[in-house]
Amino acid sequence: MAGPRSHHGIVSTEPAAPGEPVLRWASRARSVPEVGRELDRIWSTVSLAAVAPDGGVERRIAARSSVMNLVVIAGRSEVGERAASIVEGLTGRHPSRALVVSQADPDGPAWLDAQIHAHCVLPAHDAPETCSELVYLTAGGETGQHLAGIVAPLLIHDLPVAVWWPVEPHFESQQSHDLLALADRVLVDGSRWSGDGLRQLAHMATLPERFRVEITDFALVRQARWREAIASTFDRPNLLPHLRGLREVHVRYAARSVTPGRTNIVKPLYHVAWLAARCGLSVERPLRATDEAGDGEAGASHRAVLRAGRRLVRVSLVPTEADAPSGTTLAVDLRCERRRSVLEIDVTAMAEGVVVRATVDGEPMPERRFHAPRKREPDLLAQAIDEAGHDHVGAEALAQAAMILGEPRALAAHRRAH
Repeated sequence: MAGPRSHHGIVSTEPAAPGEPVLRWASRARSVPEVGRELDRIWSTVSLAAVAPDGGVERRIAARSSVMNLVVIAGRSEVGERAASIVEGLTGRHPSRALVVSQADPDGPAWLDAQIHAHCVLPAHDAPETCSELVYLTAGGETGQHLAGIVAPLLIHDLPVAVWWPVEPHFESQQSHDLLALADRVLVDGSRWSGDGLRQLAHMATLPERFRVEITDFALVRQARWREAIASTFDRPNLLPHLRGLREVHVRYAARSVTPGRTNIVKPLYHVAWLAARCGLSVERPLRATDEAGDGEAGASHRAVLRAGRRLVRVSLVPTEADAPSGTTLAVDLRCERRRSVLEIDVTAMAEGVVVRATVDGEPMPERRFHAPRKREPDLLAQAIDEAGHDHVGAEALAQAAMILGEPRALAAHRRAH
């Protein structure tokens, strides 16, 4: 983790410039009770002095201003260091008590090493500093097999708990169950999971009812710019009626392997799940891999059939050879039929924006371009915190994705919860 290390507490008492995080405290501990004592020491010890407008000395007490507990289950130390750096960058925007937990040497003796930091930000010249705590924990041996036991005593009571897995979680393990029992929210990135990611996705869709948690998947949050672009097509009154005639959803994604199950398709599936949730579609035939492949395709596609009343909607997720990272969505194509009129929509995205092309009965409409940069991980984490309790799109899309995969229990649970 970046920043100086200290065994004796206060690092800096120099006045800070407004908006610039300052490391006010750094210490080290070797047990959970010792970590707790160090956290208490921060707020009984740190006070700041600055020159007042009249030339005198003005005292500014650094105040803990946490709005939540953030628990990061990092696994490897390098992942923990990256996550800690992201959390430090959010000090001024989303103060929290952050516990970043890494595991090491599972077959060795039990041990714990903790680095305790307090980062503070001065909101304005005439305001006290607000501070966040960051505890970077590395657990070895048997200690690393009981992470909930390390985390639970260090949480601030009466504040919500978000558990973030930057790497692939093992939701079926007892250790994960113990952590989920502490959580109010779960943060993941399904696009980074191994294989096609679908088994984990279906399992994750059962967690909201089993553990009373909210799920935020960064893979879905990233797609907000796609959703806004697709929805913009139907802002035009003459095209809105076509939405009720949706017939085909065709998603092309980058793939370098021709072997089914090797490429993560969580993001392509989420496009379909969101559309299905918005349009009130049910599942006629769940998503399955097929042997069908066309020109430019890198391997077997996945197909499903959805239903709206008597109307069927055909779905295809098609791997395509491309230089983009595997699993990246290349295009979302829709076909809508209304009476004798056909609307075709092609949506593509780049690093800085999204392009929407549409034709009605073969006649092109004016192309639309939206400036919408791809979100980075710090932006995703900040948005997930901002939207706590309000991410209805994510909950519906996750439940619908499980339905498309043939897991009706997830959607039934979602309906009971809402």
